[in-house]
This record gives sequence, C-alpha cells and structure tokens, in this order.
Amino acid sequence: MKLAVVNGPNLNLLGTREPDLYGSDTLADMEQRVSDKAGELGIEVEFFQSNHEGALIDFIQTTSKFDGLILNPGGYGHTSVALADAIAGVGITVVEVHVTNIHAREEFRSSTYSSRVATALVSGLGITGYVAALEFLWAKKSGN
Repeated sequence: MKLAVVNGPNLNLLGTREPDLYGSDTLADMEQRVSDKAGELGIEVEFFQSNHEGALIDFIQTTSKFDGLILNPGGYGHTSVALADAIAGVGITVVEVHVTNIHAREEFRSSTYSSRVATALVSGLGITGYVAALEFLWAKKSGN
C-alpha cells in the first residue's frame, strides 16, 4: 500500500504559527508520526507540501499511483474549486485533515469545497488527525 500526504499553504509553519491554536508540533513532527505508524502497518508514504495552489493541483493529478491521499488543503479548502476538481478527477480515496476543529472557528472555515469530494474528514485532533486518517485508509484497503 502506498499513500500520499499533501499539505497546503502555511502548514510549513506548524509549531511556530499561532501555537495556541495549532499547537507546538511541527510539520516534521507530523511526518515522523505518520512515517512511524506507516512503518508498523507496512505502508509506503510520500509527503508533499506547497504554499502554491497550482503546485498542489499538479501533485494531486499524479496521485492515481497511490492507494489513498491524506490532504490538508489549508485555506485553499475554503476557496478553491480547482483543488476540489483535481481531487474529484483522480478517483482515489481522499481523507481531508485539519489540525483545528474547523466547525468551532470562524463561520467561513466551517465548510470546504475539498471535503465535498473527500471520502472522510478529520478535524480538530491536532497532528494526530493525520495518523487517524492513515489508519482509516489502511483499514479501508485491507477490509478491516
């Protein structure tokens, strides 16, 4: 099994950007936790992060070679129909992840275009949400 983990704008600032809201864990911390769990489950993982909408779309368009996609679209989830179209176009299982609870924040954050084309949404678990998404995709693929 092979999964992609894609992070959008400002996720490279985890650990320093508003730590009272996003916590002190960094993007590297998340990647390590996901890699550790993936290793336990025998899953290969590829990570990608960009602050640029087009780069995210370009990468997502290559994900048909993966068994699933874990996506934190950042702010683009709330604004980008093009990102949602790319997700819908690749035809793989997508779990959208948000570090914070998007439903407990500003009204405009409570809905994302990308979650409408995702299989599942994990919100508010901090970076542990990525591991939950990985475990969900593993269980779905292995029939558990």
